[in-house]
Amino acid sequence: MTRILLADDHTLVREGLKQILGMAEGLSVQGEASNGAEALTLLRQGHWDVLLLDLSMPGRSGVELIRQIKDEFPRLPILVLTMHGEQQYAVRALKAGASGYLTKESAAAELVAAVRKVATGGVYLNMDIAEKIARDFSPMASALPHQQLSDREYSVFRHLAMGRSIGEIAALLCISGKTISTYKTRVQQKMRINNQAELIHYAIKHRLLDEPGEGFD
Repeated sequence: MTRILLADDHTLVREGLKQILGMAEGLSVQGEASNGAEALTLLRQGHWDVLLLDLSMPGRSGVELIRQIKDEFPRLPILVLTMHGEQQYAVRALKAGASGYLTKESAAAELVAAVRKVATGGVYLNMDIAEKIARDFSPMASALPHQQLSDREYSVFRHLAMGRSIGEIAALLCISGKTISTYKTRVQQKMRINNQAELIHYAIKHRLLDEPGEGFD
């Protein structure tokens, strides 16, 4: 039996995922967490075969959480299940140590297949995500300014591009407004953008706000 730890902050989403996975032979959701801290506590308390992880839970960055989990449990396969279908998220998650990346729009059969693939040591990507990544890394593709940002800088960039204030972003990411201001300055310097209006225009131009969700938290 493949023991799955499910980490998602939405109760209804967890219930739906449990039903889907519970109907698949050999798979069983044995634990649930609504945030990163709960996930870490459960991981330390038992043996798990797969962590099914949402990137946008409250608290620390999803990528930072993946890195910490892989530091403590290097052999644990992490399958990211998220609303974010933009390849930038997938690349950052995979670099942090995730074994797979799946969007919540995927069919139930694909979710089951993805869990089984990563549980046996494989890597799984949505076909659409894989194609986007392949295009980005083709010889004809050149790095865009937002691709040079760190994970936290990209998170702050996304929130700024959504029109949020320094105070709102600080509350969402659970860090100080002064720190957010520092990140904002770094983002503008790296991207050579002068103000928030230009950030918003850039994000719209490059279709970085097409995906639902709170951002890369």
